[in-house]
Amino acid sequence: MKRAILTLAALSLGLLTFAQEKFNITQADKDRAAKLVEQMTLDEKISLISGKIDEFHTFEISRLGIPSVRLADGPQGVRNNTKSTYYPCGMSAAASWNRAAVRGMGTGIGYDARARGVGIMLCPGVNIYRSALCGRNFEYFGEDPYLASETAVQYIEGMQEQKVLATIKHFALNNQEYQRHAVASNASERAMNEIYFPTFRKAVEQAKVGCVMTCYGRVNGYHGAESPFLIKQTLRGWGFDGIVMSDWSSTYSPILCLQSGLDLEVPKDWAQYPEVVKELLANGAIEERLLDEKCTHILQTFSAAGFLDNPMKDESIPEDYEKSHELAYNLALEGPVLLKNDGILPIKKSNKNNIVVIGPNANKIACGGGSGIVTAIEGRTITLAEGLQTLGKGYKVTALESPDADALKKATAVIVGVGFDSDTEREAADRTYTLPEGQDELIKTVLGYNKNVVVVANSGGEFDVSGWIDDVKALIMAWYGGESGGKALAALISGEVSPSGKLPFTFWGSLDKNPLQRYYDPFNFRLARGRQQDKSQFVEYREGVFVGYRGIEHFGVKPMFAFGYGLTYTNFEYSNLSVTPSGDGYDVSFKIKNSGKAEASEVAQVYVAPVSPSVVRPSHELKGYDKVKIAAGKESSVKIHLDADAFKYYDATLHDWMADPGQYKIQVAASEQDVRLETTVLR
Repeated sequence: MKRAILTLAALSLGLLTFAQEKFNITQADKDRAAKLVEQMTLDEKISLISGKIDEFHTFEISRLGIPSVRLADGPQGVRNNTKSTYYPCGMSAAASWNRAAVRGMGTGIGYDARARGVGIMLCPGVNIYRSALCGRNFEYFGEDPYLASETAVQYIEGMQEQKVLATIKHFALNNQEYQRHAVASNASERAMNEIYFPTFRKAVEQAKVGCVMTCYGRVNGYHGAESPFLIKQTLRGWGFDGIVMSDWSSTYSPILCLQSGLDLEVPKDWAQYPEVVKELLANGAIEERLLDEKCTHILQTFSAAGFLDNPMKDESIPEDYEKSHELAYNLALEGPVLLKNDGILPIKKSNKNNIVVIGPNANKIACGGGSGIVTAIEGRTITLAEGLQTLGKGYKVTALESPDADALKKATAVIVGVGFDSDTEREAADRTYTLPEGQDELIKTVLGYNKNVVVVANSGGEFDVSGWIDDVKALIMAWYGGESGGKALAALISGEVSPSGKLPFTFWGSLDKNPLQRYYDPFNFRLARGRQQDKSQFVEYREGVFVGYRGIEHFGVKPMFAFGYGLTYTNFEYSNLSVTPSGDGYDVSFKIKNSGKAEASEVAQVYVAPVSPSVVRPSHELKGYDKVKIAAGKESSVKIHLDADAFKYYDATLHDWMADPGQYKIQVAASEQDVRLETTVLR
């Protein structure tokens, strides 16, 4: 099995060497679009800026050779009237800290889209993790803008190299699902630019993302689809030439949608319907040039993607594509995070082992709900129980539907599969901090019969573990691992592969320990001087830039598990730190030795800490990382470049990025709270 896994990893990453040309809108595409718009009638222009009634196609204009383009969800695979490869969720991708594996996910979804004739994928979702309660956290890439940006770039580039447009979403501040249509998020200019905008900006400037989807709620007064600040000033200010589309049914005012810079309203013309558009034109409320701009953005993007010249469906790629499944499994191995291990793991194959697996998520493919649900292809799914039962000869694995005292007492280890699913963690609703009803009680019941308990949890974020964390022997954050998550977990539990995922957010240990929670819950909002207003409408981002680990020192709190934390089956030693000027910044070089007995991968993290900042800043921030696989007893050299941006903060007075002259600490860490090497540079 180990040989098969290594071969699989090599094959999966080898696929990435056949990358196609990066997506880019050229002047020729712009000229072509402009000429087409000149030939369009008013009715044709109005039709192009809204989706078809079937919700997942644009309108075709046959006489001009403009095809109908198919759109599809979603972040974990192609959905909407199809079965497809089901990949690990976005949070699992971020937890992998593996750029190549995430790029493989984008590539694989690109393959699957081309096989089905899908031209635009409505993914990835990249909104920042503020609170564990957000029902859509599982789709996103964690709390840190640098990690989220690096993850998004790889995902997008992998997908768009297959001539499938990615849609980064939801711009911006879509950080809760509760009352998502009505919520008004109010944030400072600095917080938006340092925390909530960077992933979108890097997707635009580096990955050349083809589409951006706006948010449901209001941002500093305007709904996302109706905000000139977000679309015209911010997105277009970054040089974005692609398509700005609304989220489904997130348009409210015809005039604002027509004036904001929104290009494509989906799923249909709720706001920009023909009679209203023509009325506004006739009354002089809007000018036809606004329609021309929208159509030009759409058509120049279609041109750059090849939609105007080539079929979007690639008949050479089967819908059940082996390469896609390999890429999904490769990522599934990289994401799970081992949070606790009192020596019970790995459970080596032995005829003395008698393993019991139990729990509501032990024998199903758990996934988050809403647009993240993927209908997997038959015969391609492997649950946790099935994965454990296929480890090989020489052990016994019994799957229980309910606690059996005799079986539990005789077991050498009990693996309890718990967590959330599409009913309890989903789009359009926030979730509970506690596990779904009865699951904590199940863990405690099992502990009453056997102390050798391993908890495997499906979740898009942290949850309450306080009732049993001190008593179980191990805890694995399995996220939503996709179609072969159970197979990957079996490989990790058995030691065939060492766990290598690390947390992409801070695991506080209780809801109240997260300092942002007081600002997250809209019912906690209080207006000055006690004036009364609908409190459910407002969320104040009063924490500013101190999101997640950035708030640990600022607010004086300590997490249960730190950002960037994750255990494996060996130990790593860091040494030989060297920081040298290079280009616009510095090269950070060091060595990592695997001092244990198991091959494993380490995620080395580089943080920058200003010594005497001129403004209030976080104590340190992630600015670089690399994941390195090292054989037992071997040593590896690592070099990570810090560019000029690694030292900057956003100055809201100057409306620009600035770097203070002075001293900065360069920290090399195994997690945000575990700094191994440190030195100081002078800027």
